Amino acid sequence: MTAKAGYSTPMLHVADISRSLRFYELLGFEIIDTQGNSEHLGWARMHCEGGALMFLAEEPGHASPPALMLVMYAPDLAELREHLLANGIKASPIKYPAYMPSGEINFRDPDGNFLSICHWGKAEQENWEKHLQERKKNTA
Repeated sequence: MTAKAGYSTPMLHVADISRSLRFYELLGFEIIDTQGNSEHLGWARMHCEGGALMFLAEEPGHASPPALMLVMYAPDLAELREHLLANGIKASPIKYPAYMPSGEINFRDPDGNFLSICHWGKAEQENWEKHLQERKKNTA
């Protein structure tokens, strides 16, 4: 089997995540997860039937980020990165930021769109589901 990425999720850079959440709720999206405090969310994820969106707060003073960032997930990030490099794609080294401690790589497609591929295996999925269940219990 060839290495692959999946679960593609568009991420929009927005000025006010709370405002965007209210807007997309009107379209039937449900808030699944957020990071940051209620006055200043830094990231959020919403789901609807058959789709998902993520939102990332614009950082004041930084160069204009791309309007759309495509985030994908791979069960074997190292293998996928090697596959991309072998095929001439200049993917970054695997980084381990606080928001994705299992690792991520970044690169641009031929049109300059920004792609981020994160390692997401069974353990990451189970931990995330546990986190969501605990959050629901604490807010109920």
